[in-house]
Amino acid sequence: MLGIPQTVSDSVIVVNVDGPETRVALIENGILSELYLERERERGTVGNVYKGKVLRVLPGMQAAFVDIGEEKAAFLYAGDIAAPNSGSDKNLDESGDGGLPRRSVRHGDIGDLVRPGQEILVQVVKDPISSKGARITSYISLPGRNVVFMPTVSHIGISRRIGSDRQRKRLRKLVDQMRPPGTGFIVRTVAENATNGQVRAGMDYLLKLWANIKFNERMHRAPALLYRDLDLMLRVVRDNLTPTLNRVIVDDRSAHERLLRFVTAFMPDYASKIELYSSREPIFDGYGIEHEIDRALERKVPLKSGGSLVFDQGEALTAIDVNTGKFVGAKGKTLEQTITQTNLEAAEEIADQLRLRNLGGLVIIDFIDMDRESNRRKVYRKLQESLRRDRAKAHITKISEMGLVEMSRKRTRESLGRMLTAPCDSCNGKGYTKSPSTMCYEILREIRREAPHLSGDKIVIQTNPAVAELMNGPELKAVDNMVKRIQRGIEIKGRRDFHIERYEYCGKTSK
Repeated sequence: MLGIPQTVSDSVIVVNVDGPETRVALIENGILSELYLERERERGTVGNVYKGKVLRVLPGMQAAFVDIGEEKAAFLYAGDIAAPNSGSDKNLDESGDGGLPRRSVRHGDIGDLVRPGQEILVQVVKDPISSKGARITSYISLPGRNVVFMPTVSHIGISRRIGSDRQRKRLRKLVDQMRPPGTGFIVRTVAENATNGQVRAGMDYLLKLWANIKFNERMHRAPALLYRDLDLMLRVVRDNLTPTLNRVIVDDRSAHERLLRFVTAFMPDYASKIELYSSREPIFDGYGIEHEIDRALERKVPLKSGGSLVFDQGEALTAIDVNTGKFVGAKGKTLEQTITQTNLEAAEEIADQLRLRNLGGLVIIDFIDMDRESNRRKVYRKLQESLRRDRAKAHITKISEMGLVEMSRKRTRESLGRMLTAPCDSCNGKGYTKSPSTMCYEILREIRREAPHLSGDKIVIQTNPAVAELMNGPELKAVDNMVKRIQRGIEIKGRRDFHIERYEYCGKTSK
């Protein structure tokens, strides 16, 4: 990816606070890897705990709609409903870094689990996306710095990224000694370097937090918000501040002080990494981030070799097309070698763009066709390797003979494009407008249909200047033919304030 100044070669978190909007950028090895945005009036709900009220039960979908007090009813699958005394759950994701462990759907009749009017304690695992309400679960997960507390599941999980058997045994024993019966904890990757005291302190904090949530549950009627997760800045720092991260730079003094207090309380070893930005130049400009954001909204992404990627995001699917563009290959290289080199570069850039743009759901990648199976395997391995940097789970198929890869990427929030953009006023979100020629013929057909219902001996048409110029010039013969057909005069006027697809007409009597 391009745009980040060459001097920024380390890994940093850059926080921009502008009134009601907070933006947090994660730069890894000089590359803008992730961008988070939170607006006070549009603050996300993932991680929030609610006392909800079941509105409708849908046996055919094995799901229920639950009122949690938000604009849209939340969606609860049968497999996300915790049964009393559920015991050990072997289907937990033990990666340990996602904060909200997921479970595979268990079989059971939704009607036996919840009923309309029932009050239920739930947590949001996916923000509302497009026309869909939030997705919720009754398996509560409270993430901390070193551990994730699961009060409804009797289970201990250790992050797979902790490779030392000695550390895994230490942490498992430590957690097992302190957890209340019937509850569970997942130990996160960062706990590998944490002391016993730090892990215990984190567990104690989460146990007190849960007790407070249960108290609020008894005190409020549904629907009610019982617990709001940390704001964006604190969440990102909590989950990403590690020994490999060099600095956290904040451009707002109040936010800097709040963050410093948080880190000092929960991650004191990292307090020295929190810095206040002092330059007059806007912080995202200084780090080249604004340019990268604009680039992440563009449909076409250039590759260093001269090739390009083209992104087309639909409602349920994103298509990515790889093009060679201006890249003709190095001297002495065959066409197959040139294509393979472009595809290898594209594979790495695609992984970066998926992460930055936060594209989820189904993704289809159309690589340039390669004749050799060995080259297809090489590009496939490159894509796999590049996706390992992404914390969102992804599943990919091998490259087909036609150069296609089917891929799914976990989605928990809106994509960057949908967060920062709105449908175009000119095309009403279609992505195109009709051409002047199309509008010319459309108007003439409309006039033919409506002429019998219009009074007067002349029809006056008002339309966009480009359409009017066409109808009074190159298409004047078509207009004259329509005059003969309807036996009425036609006058065409251009209106600068008319959109290309807008027109009006009326019948008038000549004086």
